[in-house]
Amino acid sequence: MDVKAVFERNSERLNKLYGGVDQYPRYRALAEDFRARFGREPEMFVSAPGRTEVIGNHTDHNRGRVLAAAVNLDTVAAVAPAAGSVVRLYSAGYDEPFVVDLADLSVHPEERETTSALIRGVAAKLKELGYAIGGFDAQVHSTVFKGSGLSSSAAFEVMLVAAFDALYNGWTVDAKLNARISQYAENAYFGKPCGVMDQSASAVGALVSFDFAPELPDVEAIACDFGEKGYDLCVVSAGGEHGNLTAEYAAIPGEMKQVAKALGREVLMDVTPEELMAAVPQLKGKVSDRAILRAFHFVDETRRVTEAVAALKRDDFPAFLDCLVRSGESSWKLLQNLYVPGSDNEELPLALEMSRRMLEGRGAWRINGGGFAGTIVAVVPKDWMPRYAAAMDAAFGAGATTILSVRPEGVVSIR
Repeated sequence: MDVKAVFERNSERLNKLYGGVDQYPRYRALAEDFRARFGREPEMFVSAPGRTEVIGNHTDHNRGRVLAAAVNLDTVAAVAPAAGSVVRLYSAGYDEPFVVDLADLSVHPEERETTSALIRGVAAKLKELGYAIGGFDAQVHSTVFKGSGLSSSAAFEVMLVAAFDALYNGWTVDAKLNARISQYAENAYFGKPCGVMDQSASAVGALVSFDFAPELPDVEAIACDFGEKGYDLCVVSAGGEHGNLTAEYAAIPGEMKQVAKALGREVLMDVTPEELMAAVPQLKGKVSDRAILRAFHFVDETRRVTEAVAALKRDDFPAFLDCLVRSGESSWKLLQNLYVPGSDNEELPLALEMSRRMLEGRGAWRINGGGFAGTIVAVVPKDWMPRYAAAMDAAFGAGATTILSVRPEGVVSIR
């Protein structure tokens, strides 16, 4: 593969995907690593973006609404088909490859929370749906830093589906189905009870509104250029680690569904704020108070997405920022996904309070992603960005603040 020729053919597209940041050295190094590992040329690159959640914190698993954006940080793989049924995948930072024989697609309990589980799970679901699968070799690199709340796992899963699809099915799996396959692998094989929002944002791309009420979500692209409005979109890595927090994440949808069940529903999708308020006396004692508060977050938050989308469509950016701030306050007060049980380090609340003191009346700030650890997202006036980044980096470490751009496409193959 002539990587320089690939970049010349795809220069305009790559410039848009990465917000003008030159990726040629990275892709060239990826191809060189592939050659060194496997002694042959890669056939293509497959890139899947990370995502930032704008509004709609923990609503997708109860079939609510989300506003999210794919970003210019991504997981990219150099791939080529291989004879037989074995996937060999090297990932930057790991000395040994992940090797999975697709002849056995059963769930392996010992693979829970590993890369091998995701490879096997994606392949199993593709085969179940009638798609072709086969062995391949891959060298992977990611700029979606792990534990960041930017969904490194979702980007990896979406990339895997696309790699199988591009190599063996001629790119016939659409974005919505890619997301569902990715979610299945994470739920059934990896062992994490996630919703489908992260995978959908990575697969679809752009700034998009999702309505998860249908089996395959309704997706609407929303026109908004933060830069043209005079703002930077950024994330601040406040610290902490997601790896040991699966129980905390699982409790959120579990408790929301307890409330739904007590109201005679499967999920909270059709419950209104007024109905929930009226039902508090009957819920009290049947479910925990925290579950009721988390249900209030859901019914408010899914409406708030509709409000934010309407504000963007009428070009009312201040109203949109107000929705974003209120969303963050709801996560902090009602959803309660900022504090790690047993820890007195409260990096996320500290980052949010610092942001409030600097950005109140001029920008927006909120928890990013699942919460408990990782990052916050902020919308900062461009003239305030240097002082904001300096303050956050001084508190949380050099390079803690990363300016993002919205990526106009989701998962892609490049050759």
